[in-house]
Amino acid sequence: MKVAGCDIGSTAGKAVILQDGIVLSSVIIPCTPNPIKTATLVMNKAIQEAGLSSMEEIDYTVGTGYGRLKIPFANENISEITCHGVGAYWLSPDIRTVIDIGGQDCKVIGLNDEGRVVDFVMNDKCAAGTGKFLEAMCRVLQLTLEDLSATSLKSKEPAQITNQCSVFIESEVITLLNEGREIPDVVAGIHQAIAGRLLSLVRKVGQLERITVSGGCAKNAGLTKILEEKLGSKMQLLSYDPQFLGALGAAVLASSKVK
Repeated sequence: MKVAGCDIGSTAGKAVILQDGIVLSSVIIPCTPNPIKTATLVMNKAIQEAGLSSMEEIDYTVGTGYGRLKIPFANENISEITCHGVGAYWLSPDIRTVIDIGGQDCKVIGLNDEGRVVDFVMNDKCAAGTGKFLEAMCRVLQLTLEDLSATSLKSKEPAQITNQCSVFIESEVITLLNEGREIPDVVAGIHQAIAGRLLSLVRKVGQLERITVSGGCAKNAGLTKILEEKLGSKMQLLSYDPQFLGALGAAVLASSKVK
């Protein structure tokens, strides 16, 4: 039995193919302007990587993400909130809180002992704290996304970022640089501001234990470290790339549908 999960987000398309609970392939590509094209491209690559010949060999496919309604080959579409929760619980059944830092929003998802979503909050009104926001900061600081993590860890005195709006934060960062603040301290300040925003979302859900982070920003060790300090709780590391959590959860749900 082969199933697939396809997650078309705001910045990347992801696909995971499972066979009897084993990952056959997982592929990520940048989003194209057309979600149908993105879904087709990423799934074709996943099929090829899995050693399959065509989509017809997939028994069931669940689509998720912002572009889920545009996935032409999906048998069913399920929200990314449910898929992230299922993916995290499948990897680590003791997880009770998932912080998802996506390309254009942030979510905190609370799970019960059975892995079901019992509560969630989302920040989709402002770009601050999202992947797009960090990309914008990289342009200002002339760093890559990979550089942000290592640079933040070198900070000795994080800068104070007072604004909440992404546009004003960018202006504040430029001002700090012009005042001579060290880049590591500015990056750490940006991470402090993001972590503070995420902390308020976590408190709304009411879960402070057994927490993990999903999305591409989960790979940012500098941000994760500061988030742990503010939460007073260690992040639980997942045994799989956190950027695939939505697609993985979709594939797990597809498997249950077939059963």
